[in-house]
Amino acid sequence: MDVRALSGRAAADITIAAAASGQLSAADTRIHPETLRYQADVAEQHGNPELAGNLRRAAELALLPDAEVLAIYEALRPHRCTLTELDAIAARLQDAGARRCAALVREANQVYQQRHLTA
Repeated sequence: MDVRALSGRAAADITIAAAASGQLSAADTRIHPETLRYQADVAEQHGNPELAGNLRRAAELALLPDAEVLAIYEALRPHRCTLTELDAIAARLQDAGARRCAALVREANQVYQQRHLTA
């Protein structure tokens, strides 16, 4: 597998010297979704389906803006959102092509409703 940063730069080109000389951008320090999917495949092949699922969800989130990912994380904390707000987050994720993440938010929504953990 050809490991690349989100910017497309090869992992071998991301060095301390490149960082020190200002040659790297923020996208050079972010993992590419394809790399995460590859890692998920390896985890699954080695009998770790839970890790594989987490890595596949991470691949979906890798292209979203940081602020949006942090807002979703905050919203999933108990007593932070209503059921309607969680449904809206799941719909936004689904629309963004993050179907695994959308399913996780929907599942959390059901559990939060059962355990009275919504706002």
